[in-house]
Amino acid sequence: MEGKAPIMRRSALAAIAAIGSASLLLAGCSKADDSKNEGKSAGANAATKGVVNASDKKGGTLTYELSDVPDSFDPGNTYYAYMYNLSRLWARPLMTFEPGPGSKGNTLVPDLAASKGVPSDGGKTWTYKLRSGLKYEDGTAITSKDVKYAVERSNFARDVLSLGPNYFQIFMADGDKYKGPYKDKSAKGLSSIETPDDTTVVFHLKQAFQEFDYLVAAPQTAPVPQAKDTGVDYVKHIVSSGSYKFQSYDEGKQAVLVRNPDWDPKTDPLRKQLPDKIVVKLKVNPETIDKDVLAGDAIDLAGTGVQASTQAQVLTDTAKKAGTDNTFGGRLVYMAINTKVKPFDNVACRKAVQFAIDKASVQTAEGGPIRGDIASTVLPPDIPGYVKSDVYATDGNKGDVAKAKEQLKACGKTAINTNISARSDRQPEIDAATAIINSLKKVGINASLKQYPSGKYFTDYAGVPKFTEKQNIGLIMMQWGADWPSGYGFLQQILNGSAIGQSGNTNLSQYDDKNVNEMLNKSIATPGDAARNGIYAQIDKKAMDDAVLVPLTYFKVLLARPQNYTNLVSTAAFSGQYDYLNIGVASK
Repeated sequence: MEGKAPIMRRSALAAIAAIGSASLLLAGCSKADDSKNEGKSAGANAATKGVVNASDKKGGTLTYELSDVPDSFDPGNTYYAYMYNLSRLWARPLMTFEPGPGSKGNTLVPDLAASKGVPSDGGKTWTYKLRSGLKYEDGTAITSKDVKYAVERSNFARDVLSLGPNYFQIFMADGDKYKGPYKDKSAKGLSSIETPDDTTVVFHLKQAFQEFDYLVAAPQTAPVPQAKDTGVDYVKHIVSSGSYKFQSYDEGKQAVLVRNPDWDPKTDPLRKQLPDKIVVKLKVNPETIDKDVLAGDAIDLAGTGVQASTQAQVLTDTAKKAGTDNTFGGRLVYMAINTKVKPFDNVACRKAVQFAIDKASVQTAEGGPIRGDIASTVLPPDIPGYVKSDVYATDGNKGDVAKAKEQLKACGKTAINTNISARSDRQPEIDAATAIINSLKKVGINASLKQYPSGKYFTDYAGVPKFTEKQNIGLIMMQWGADWPSGYGFLQQILNGSAIGQSGNTNLSQYDDKNVNEMLNKSIATPGDAARNGIYAQIDKKAMDDAVLVPLTYFKVLLARPQNYTNLVSTAAFSGQYDYLNIGVASK
């Protein structure tokens, strides 16, 4: 998921958190009920090891701030990691991730389901039983049919809801024949999802899927009552199945959540429902977000950390530094090379780009080592299947003009004119793209920067193949986190040809290699982690040999902990962000 996410999106979604910069101190947890200032003394990286300011105190208003607008609050139409994280407040998927620090956050636990899925038929059939007593915000019962419908609308009506991943469409039996609930008005719906009673949902797949429990942890399995669905406009009146519901939604400006009185804690061992109100402010100036976070009164919803302009003052102030968490986000910052835009349909031209880029300058532009280690593989080191390799190594990671020009000659070019896209609200991404442009210019590749807003980056611009081809966008800035903590969860949506979509596309290279597609399909049906990890390593090598993307950095995030909030814990499940499920407000 783009990390965005990220999914993510998505996004991105799950990745194993690691301890960040060795220069940061480690410490234990503190209790917010004793003093609002105790979060300051918890110590740097404390939230990667435990829960900071642990508290069950109820009341107050919790504020999130975002510099842009999210793709959607609709749980079936989102792919940003931070929205996967936040949406659990109003949308309960079948499974989710345990609230916990670091890699503990990768632990799958039942949410709407009473237990993990029960596989049969060699992993081609998965059965889930719902918890008893589940209700929507209006008091009506949540049934298995609502889960089935949620999957149908989110995966099989891509012309209406295109922002999430399409795993179910790919893997459900007869998924290629079903037209989605907006076109197929039959009561039966998708035949490969059965609901024999109101508390049982059965998924029939066309092939074995050994990691299916991870798939149903996506918000696409959060129930949606068909009678209340209004397609793309459902976002304006979402029916909550979680601990909070929407009091108001002002598109592009703000969303306000309040307690859901029909949420029953007896049906939900995960959520605490602490704040009285949760306010999500959109289009907030990034510097304002930093100011509010450091004042202790807001959370950076995107979870991308403090701005480069703020970073220095945070790290040079002992007190402020003690309130930070620097962790790997399980994400790769990279640049996709569009194989459908000439001359990048030629592998030698793509290799010229690989050798030309000064990755050291890109790392500096992104904020230095504290924001990421220089990358050379598709899989980050904290995702299973990673094998250290660098087929385009250059001295000091500064690029090699001679090798780049040699590859240009091999593809019959002495110069290339192209465009590179980046998100307009992500200054580090823009700065990195600018550093890349300067590197490429030295070898005769002239790239012009095109900026587009995050909220529409995938729906209208970079994620629309026809648009990128028409606009000669051969290079696309991207950041990606695993949809779940495995090589497949990371690779499927960015390297599998079947994932290429006409809108909301995340395979930005438009890479459609038969061998890679077959290896991905084989991996997910293969029992045993070691065997699957070996396949993931082969896929990584093949993609790098084909030069379809340029790994730039293994993303790290520097989060500042708002001192007035409780239960802050950095989780691997959502790209190192704080787990948004149970954050509360401290006494003032």
